[in-house]
Amino acid sequence: MKIAIVGAGVAGVTTAYELARHGHAVTVFERRASAAEETSFAPGAVRGLGPLAPWALPGSMGVPRALGSSASVQAGRASSLAELRWLWQWQGAARKALRSGEPTPAMRALAQLSQWSQHCYLDTTEALGLELEHSRGALLLLRDDRTAAPLRQAVQALRNAGAPLHELDAAAARKLEPGLAENTDFALALHLPQAEAGNCRQYSVLLRQAAQRLGAEFAFQTEITAIRSASSGTKLQVRGEAEPRRFDAAVLCSGADALSLLAPLGVRTGMVALWGYSLTAPLREGAPAPQGSVLDVARQVSLARLGQRIRVSGGAELGGTGEAQHPKALHALYEALDIWFPGSVRRGAGLQIWRGARAIRAGGLPLLGASGVPGLWLNLAHGDSGWSLASGCARLLVQQLGGRESALSPAEMAHFAPTS
Repeated sequence: MKIAIVGAGVAGVTTAYELARHGHAVTVFERRASAAEETSFAPGAVRGLGPLAPWALPGSMGVPRALGSSASVQAGRASSLAELRWLWQWQGAARKALRSGEPTPAMRALAQLSQWSQHCYLDTTEALGLELEHSRGALLLLRDDRTAAPLRQAVQALRNAGAPLHELDAAAARKLEPGLAENTDFALALHLPQAEAGNCRQYSVLLRQAAQRLGAEFAFQTEITAIRSASSGTKLQVRGEAEPRRFDAAVLCSGADALSLLAPLGVRTGMVALWGYSLTAPLREGAPAPQGSVLDVARQVSLARLGQRIRVSGGAELGGTGEAQHPKALHALYEALDIWFPGSVRRGAGLQIWRGARAIRAGGLPLLGASGVPGLWLNLAHGDSGWSLASGCARLLVQQLGGRESALSPAEMAHFAPTS
């Protein structure tokens, strides 16, 4: 088939690679000058957390508040009614999930998807011999049993999906991460030995090259302004071109930017853009630093080692536009770094601050599969987990598009279907 992909972030690149690997003629359209220049440029580095990832699912980390603590959603003056409605729905779903006392169907589906995606990612990196910045293992640090309570359902969902996960006391956790500040107290930790951190943009660029070797074409600085279904396939209108380009099918992988393309087609996604932040800094030689990844559950901030650098990420901001930065979100990143690994980084030359919009639904799960519009497929709304879920979502989409049996059950796949 002749297939178009809109968006060359990690979702679009992995989808292109999987489609090209199965013999399809693929063209990727990207408005930026290269792959992974927007949401996939410097997101949170940790993968394999499933429903335990920050902002993964309502209820997995408690009930977020608006304009509250450093772990709250920052709802600014520019927030639209749709964004405030999304926040109300997320909070309601979180309360409902916590009242259930058991892993919700969404938690089980995301845990299975996370495990499948980790398998696909490792399969791809080994097959291509990719050498990436990475570190193994993740610790989720908890103040006490009370703060651990909201995580119990997500923990059980991950264990049911086959993920090894261990509860450790503070002493055992410090043996795994000896660089943790001695004067910072925590009661217990959750250890995920198979979780890992990696460089999303580095992976995206290398996988783009692998897709090109298989025949995929990438059209950079090329913006798609409209998509139309036609009897002979799908038409994509490129900005500045008089006639649309025809394809047998198209896959939208453009995150929150997909909303403007889907609205004229009547496809409702329930997505909003939830802005997040990261800072990446070189480590001081000999300074205490993480060996793998550490997640500050109270602040919902992750600290991950990437070679001789550390990436600190977090924040959840509604209504953000342009290059504006919310000082409260950035403060939470610096605060977590100073609390857990004080003096670990150089804050002058080499410090990089990133801000990006993550498309997310009120239920937290991605959109994956047929859109309801003939010839148009979706791989969207990965929230804060796009880097973690990209490989699995791409392979599942190719299975669906080719009419093959899915690696996940029909009941699990139903959670990722769009409403129409």
